[in-house]
Amino acid sequence: MAKQSRGEATVERLLAAALEVFATSGQAGFTVNAVTRASGVSLGSLYHHFGSFDGLAAALYGHCLQQTYAAALGAVDRARTAHTGIRAFVTTYLRFNQENPAVARYLHGSAYSSYLAVDADRARGAEPDHFPRVAEHLKRWIDAGEIAPLPGPLLEVLIVGPVAVAAHRWLATPEDIDLNQAARILSDRVWASVRADQGLSGGS
Repeated sequence: MAKQSRGEATVERLLAAALEVFATSGQAGFTVNAVTRASGVSLGSLYHHFGSFDGLAAALYGHCLQQTYAAALGAVDRARTAHTGIRAFVTTYLRFNQENPAVARYLHGSAYSSYLAVDADRARGAEPDHFPRVAEHLKRWIDAGEIAPLPGPLLEVLIVGPVAVAAHRWLATPEDIDLNQAARILSDRVWASVRADQGLSGGS
């Protein structure tokens, strides 16, 4: 057990150091040498736990993804109605990005990096099917006829797409977008796109 705990602590230290390196040095400074130096963990240990630097980078992507969705979906699960659930997802997702800029920058700034193709399964996250399934958290309202029964992936595009693009735009050009305003406007717009009485239909 002690050995396992040490291993978990090493993994957490490497992930934290990698995020800090990316936050302070950007993509150009995000190197294996910089991460091992910041973490105090040897190169051999990094390879032991992640297989490669790309493996570490992909694991960090999954870690950031999980943190972001855990916050947003937790808010959805506490909501009482479909409308407030959609509003909770939008506002919590955007607020999490505001409050955790290092996580947000890594998640949005590295989404198309080469290591995601190298270690795609690890990058997709820790969920059983490798990606947070927003539609599963909306099932009670889909079954109740409050949210349109669209195919899960398309429903997720309608809900996640606008907030992800807003967060990405805010990170790239913060002077162009106010995330608080975006949360207010997008909450209603996203709800209008998925509510069941809009004549939307689809398969499962």
